[in-house]
Amino acid sequence: MADDGVDVAQLSADQQEALQQYTQLTNQEISDAIPLLQRSQWNVQIAISKFFDGEGPDPVAEAMAQQNAPRAEARHENLQESLMASSLPSSRTTPRHRTDPAPRIVPHQPITQRTPWIIGLFLAPLGWGITAVSVLFRTVLWLMAFLPAPLRPQGIINALTLGLLNTSGRRMLMPRDSASRFKREFEEEYGPNEIPWFEGGLAQAHDLAKKDLKFMMVLLISPEHDDTEPFVRDTLLHPDVVNFIKNPSNNIIIWGGNTLDSEAYQVAAEYMCTKFPFTALVCLTPKEGSTRMGIVKRIVGPILPHAYLSEIQAAIERYGSDLDSVRAERTVQEAARNIRNEQDSAYERSLAIDRERARQRREAAAAAAEAERRAQEEAEAAERLAAKREQWKLWRASRLLPEPVAGDKSIVRVAIKMPEESGVGRIVRRFPQNAPMEELYAFVECYDITQRGDSTEDAEEPEDYEHKFLFTIASTLPRVVYEPSKTHTMMEKIGKSGNLLVESIVVDSDDDEVDD
Repeated sequence: MADDGVDVAQLSADQQEALQQYTQLTNQEISDAIPLLQRSQWNVQIAISKFFDGEGPDPVAEAMAQQNAPRAEARHENLQESLMASSLPSSRTTPRHRTDPAPRIVPHQPITQRTPWIIGLFLAPLGWGITAVSVLFRTVLWLMAFLPAPLRPQGIINALTLGLLNTSGRRMLMPRDSASRFKREFEEEYGPNEIPWFEGGLAQAHDLAKKDLKFMMVLLISPEHDDTEPFVRDTLLHPDVVNFIKNPSNNIIIWGGNTLDSEAYQVAAEYMCTKFPFTALVCLTPKEGSTRMGIVKRIVGPILPHAYLSEIQAAIERYGSDLDSVRAERTVQEAARNIRNEQDSAYERSLAIDRERARQRREAAAAAAEAERRAQEEAEAAERLAAKREQWKLWRASRLLPEPVAGDKSIVRVAIKMPEESGVGRIVRRFPQNAPMEELYAFVECYDITQRGDSTEDAEEPEDYEHKFLFTIASTLPRVVYEPSKTHTMMEKIGKSGNLLVESIVVDSDDDEVDD
């Protein structure tokens, strides 16, 4: 399309961006906007000033704009890039302008620590001086605002437009408290409403919209502006607009701010707001950056409710498809992540089961090895015990007292009945009267050796061995069990004669270990 001899498609990217910003703020026709921007050296601020204040020569500002105007960078293109660009005609026929970035604004936190009264007393004169200078400076700026447009500095225009000359003395609050104050003052001024204001700072709303892929609607109002009250009552609080904003299917997070507050003022400066009331629609722009939040729509000044609603709906429809694709991609990624987590969990469970089984096998093998070791040690200990027992019997057999002759009257005659499993039967034996009871036990213990006639001459007493008899000797009637004592004689315990019975003692394995 050619307007006034100028084709929009032939403009550079910076010129098209300047034209887009200018038309969004002024709603002027492109045919009238392009000549005004050309006369303003494509400086948007100078063009906007000329549009609102009436066009007049401002040689100083235009000279500064001409010096600061961006120069077209040399473009280097090779053959491959030219072929790739020519193969994408759709991007030229239906271009989408690059949106302005929507920064994450974190306001400066108020200092809540109070100064000690002594220091405050000394600093009080300095504070009064600063206050006086500030009042004088604001007065000078206010008076300079009434100067003609050619003589009025551009910085003063912007300061007055953005509400920099704030003399309300409002207390600086935290973002959440500031949002609560804005909501309370809004309801006190315009009555109860159903607008779902976000009760938090802009940074929190920005993060929530980015995380949940929603549209963030930023509304900035200035109580000192004449168009604020009719815009709020007739446009913002219109039932159709309110129902559209609070409809959950539209995915809108609305945040409002008063320019008298520090956070809202900082938002106005970052969002390049030049006229109130100001509405900005912000969302994630995946085609311009996977994590980039951009301003997809600006609505400034008074506007009819249906036009206001149509502008927001058009922007949501235009960028909603991009958000839907990102949501679908995130859904696929979340499903894949869940599948991977389930697979990892199943693998971890299987690995834990395998580890438990391996641990049980190791414990079972260790227990079996320990049991085998203990059995071998017990067998070796039993063999050593049997060998020492046999050695003791040989040694003790060599030291048995000889049997007295038949005519000796100082004897003790006993009849001993051996156990049935020995196959010996009944034995009659004479012992000296002063023989200890242990001699009787030793005779019974070594009876098989004496009967076999084993050699006992070189037998030695085993070391570290205490012999224990595995039987007891008792009388039949009355039953009396005699212990193998070395201090009591046979004459004292049995008398001159007696009928005795040898009884075997059943020894358990635990007793064998104790014996060992």
